[in-house]
Amino acid sequence: MKAIYPGTFDPITMGHLNIIEKASRIFDEVIIGVADFTAKVDHFTLEERAELCKESTAHLPNVKVMMFSGMVVEFAKAQGCQVMIRGLRAVSDFEYELSLALTNTKLMPEIETLFLLPSLRYMYLSSSMIRQLAELDADLKDFVPAPVARALKTKFAEKDAQK
Repeated sequence: MKAIYPGTFDPITMGHLNIIEKASRIFDEVIIGVADFTAKVDHFTLEERAELCKESTAHLPNVKVMMFSGMVVEFAKAQGCQVMIRGLRAVSDFEYELSLALTNTKLMPEIETLFLLPSLRYMYLSSSMIRQLAELDADLKDFVPAPVARALKTKFAEKDAQK
């Protein structure tokens, strides 16, 4: 069975990676769907986010990274995915994720949503928190995969140089 784990991944964190590793043990194939439309100000381009996901999941042979635009349910269906993976960190995530899942079910009832919890040590991580830490030049090794830490360091050094 094939599953999709969609998101913006700006950037991918150890929490995301933990969910992906869990999903890769459950499903034959996991597609990380890197969304073009984010409704947020992105720090990395779509291509950069996809490349960082590829580098961060290179150790997982049944994980594939793909970029997409448009509705995730249409992309999932086009890829033959029967399950959509969503991560839940805290109760505060639940209401938003539930409304997404119900909307996706209404749009495409044949695709089920499966919620996975990250390991306890990653429950608090968010991409926005990571970006703030990176901007303050914090050590990111416990929060993001090594390729992401390097990319963030470079990205914020470039921003500082432009000031």
